[in-house]
Amino acid sequence: MIDVRPFTSLGGANHGWLDAKHHFSFANYYDPNRMNWGRLRVWNDDTIAAKSGFPPHPHSDMEIITYVRTGAITHEDSMGNRGRTGAGDVQVMSAGTGVRHSEFNLEDEPTTLFQIWIEADKRGAQPSWGAKVFPKSDRTGQFSVLASGDTTDDALTINADAKVLGATLNAGESLTYSLAEGRRAYLVPAVGEVEVNGVKLNARDGAAIADEPTITITAKADAELVMVDSL
Repeated sequence: MIDVRPFTSLGGANHGWLDAKHHFSFANYYDPNRMNWGRLRVWNDDTIAAKSGFPPHPHSDMEIITYVRTGAITHEDSMGNRGRTGAGDVQVMSAGTGVRHSEFNLEDEPTTLFQIWIEADKRGAQPSWGAKVFPKSDRTGQFSVLASGDTTDDALTINADAKVLGATLNAGESLTYSLAEGRRAYLVPAVGEVEVNGVKLNARDGAAIADEPTITITAKADAELVMVDSL
């Protein structure tokens, strides 16, 4: 089963400094059929204007993964962490028992990113933050694990039985991914056009995937992919 959610169908709001599109119900956007996809709760497609951002605010018991598409985001939190994450790279905040953080685009150009929230496996865990560089050359033609609840993966660690994966494909290339029984995937091409088991996806469309043991993705144009595999 592949449920395509065209970019044009997404909810969202334009606040001037923030133009946000929501793959799932979020803030003032509510769709009872788009509340979550397994443990995946939020996938926001955000454009943040230059020299603006989110002032300090709290989170708890949520794994928050930020995939920067263009520009950069600068994070600061109540644990004393501060860091800048650039295009193609990833940061993870495990909110756990509670943390306050801010996210600002301090650049001279807009920043675009995906912010992904996955429900934590265990409530009340120790909060943490981390970031990592993921060269796109390392994920050409294959998925690389960017964040994972499996500590044996060479990736940022999250407190959830889930993986966040990234890949790049040249036009005409394909890759396959095995989806274990009982798990779900959610795939978004950040750029490009692809077919997923023969189903077409344009850039920034979402595909909710279940009961597909093998996922074959073929690029119709050069593509950059982000996918979550979770219970």
